[in-house]
Amino acid sequence: MTDRAPTDPTRTPAVEAAVEGELRLLDPEVRASPELFGALLHPEFTEIGASGRRWDRASIVEVLTADPVGRPTTTSRMRGVQLADDLVQLTFDTDDNGRRAHRSSLWRRTEVGWRLWFHQGTLFHDD
Repeated sequence: MTDRAPTDPTRTPAVEAAVEGELRLLDPEVRASPELFGALLHPEFTEIGASGRRWDRASIVEVLTADPVGRPTTTSRMRGVQLADDLVQLTFDTDDNGRRAHRSSLWRRTEVGWRLWFHQGTLFHDD
């Protein structure tokens, strides 16, 4: 679920592709499939998780698809900027049953389409 606004006419096709990929990664059906989930990750994928742990492609696919969530993660404030012809940065917030995080993703264009290259999450609380 997302609060994504109607399509922004200034948003590039590259940003749209990255947003679509990010939302697919959060889809419970995709998260239940190592094949579907892994297909969206760049071969050189790395992550710094909200826990502070560093992840590589193989370990994040194994962990996230072994215990998939049954409900969608809520996203808000998703914004994107095309940094280069083959690079898009997304920033957004997620809420997973009260566990809230600020997130940033870098998506790279490859021969087979846009793939998530780097991701970082930081937990936050409203005070």
